[in-house]
Amino acid sequence: MTTSKAPDAMLLGGPRDGDLFTAEDAAIIQLEIDGLIQRYLRTTRHEDHDGQSMVIFVYDGASAP
Repeated sequence: MTTSKAPDAMLLGGPRDGDLFTAEDAAIIQLEIDGLIQRYLRTTRHEDHDGQSMVIFVYDGASAP
């Protein structure tokens, strides 16, 4: 049986602004989008989203793979 965890984090800025995901203990999120590596960094900031506290990851920029 597979269990999925509810989203606990939100991306702020960049091409995925507002996306929710399950971060667990990740400090950096890297996504390949349109041939570039987009990087988001974990902050200590939390925001309420639909009654749940979300960890905020801020956009740090893009680089070539």
